[in-house]
Amino acid sequence: MLDAAREIFRRDGYDGFTMRKLAESMKYSPANIYLYFKDRDEIFDSLVDESFASLLQALPQPSGASDEDPVALLKRSLHIYVNFGLSHPNEYQFAFLLRPAGQARPHKRRAAYDSLVLKVRLCIAKKRFRTTDVELTAQALWAAAHGITSLMIQRPAFPWAGRDNVIRRVIDSAVDALSVVSAAERPRRKPK
Repeated sequence: MLDAAREIFRRDGYDGFTMRKLAESMKYSPANIYLYFKDRDEIFDSLVDESFASLLQALPQPSGASDEDPVALLKRSLHIYVNFGLSHPNEYQFAFLLRPAGQARPHKRRAAYDSLVLKVRLCIAKKRFRTTDVELTAQALWAAAHGITSLMIQRPAFPWAGRDNVIRRVIDSAVDALSVVSAAERPRRKPK
């Protein structure tokens, strides 16, 4: 039922979705749909929850190893986030882009976002970032990853300078701007 609903939402948008369309696509009577869901908002919310659960499952989590590089883990997570969105554009659109018109909906904290916050917190705790503001940093990194994902989903015909190159540049620029570079990582200047 949810797969059929997802397709109707994707094809017709939030405002074009009706319980009758869903029932017709499944060869059910409309009354049968109401046995499972009270309205389209409940169906929509279930689809959003499914999308976030799939995203969370794809994201790597800290292993707890003392030698684990939190910056590398964070970058890998952001790459997976972007690639998840590009590989699953319908799920991504449900999670982030498709919204009921004119309806202010309360924010629901998601485990996928908490995963990002945890990785930022690790970078700060291990003194790999110059900032101590976890929430601002997580939101800025999410905005960078979401921006490139949304653009690439909505503008696939744009002449990107190499999809992977652009993704890498966005993520590296966002994370590296926050990073503390160790002496071993600094480029050495040639003597004159």
